[in-house]
Amino acid sequence: MVKDDISSATAGAGQVQVWQRDSLQTAKEDWLADEVPVALVYNGISHVVMMATPKDLEAFAIGFSLSEGIIAAPGDIYGIDIQPSCGGLEVQVELSSRRFMGLKEQRRAMAGRTGCGVCGVEQLAEIGKPVQPLPFTQTFALDRLDVALAQLKSYQPVGQLTGCTHAAAWMMPDGNLAGGCEDVGRHVALDKLVGLRSQQPGWQSGAVLVSSRASYEMVQKSAMCGVEILFAVSAATRLAVEVAQRSNLTLVGFSKPGRATVYTHPQRLV
Repeated sequence: MVKDDISSATAGAGQVQVWQRDSLQTAKEDWLADEVPVALVYNGISHVVMMATPKDLEAFAIGFSLSEGIIAAPGDIYGIDIQPSCGGLEVQVELSSRRFMGLKEQRRAMAGRTGCGVCGVEQLAEIGKPVQPLPFTQTFALDRLDVALAQLKSYQPVGQLTGCTHAAAWMMPDGNLAGGCEDVGRHVALDKLVGLRSQQPGWQSGAVLVSSRASYEMVQKSAMCGVEILFAVSAATRLAVEVAQRSNLTLVGFSKPGRATVYTHPQRLV
């Protein structure tokens, strides 16, 4: 990584001293990814606290709100303000009155889903909640996947320093990545990406590429935001495949150079 890249990553990483197995007498400088509590506060009421890397938090707020069905479009948010609070950060989101009333009706107490998609869900029936079936408007040529895979690390400056982040990126039909986000949590990285995508009119055609496995929640979040094709570098869970099948999402796992395992709706792929 070049010097300018290191500078761009320091907002999400910090230096520490470490000792290696073969040299316990001499400390060396190393980098660790930042992980801080981030509270999403809607119209003054705290809704969820996530452990996240403190980058792209405005995109995170928009993407989380979209993928959780709190808003239908970015225009439902009138303002976003980020403030330090209690050893973490508060993202103050001003919702339209109509959306805030809807949120209060369905509100649930959730906590840090970096590793768990069930934490804070009040009813087990909320797992796999209905998603409007996706249309079949997108196609993607698998021979262009390798182009995107070669570019994925360029959207992980903190990850290149620390080896500690996931990435989610928007893949254009030609295989080039239009943009991406990273975070210590794969769900948060995806929320950041779909929030960023909602601000980019040219990012309607294409697919999502994530550096992690595909859990049911990542499939559900993608489908909620109109993403028709999701590529994951690692495996998918059985529940993820079931949700993808029901929502008409094309789910691909083990996305590596020269390799891809298609779990659902292969008709979008050529």
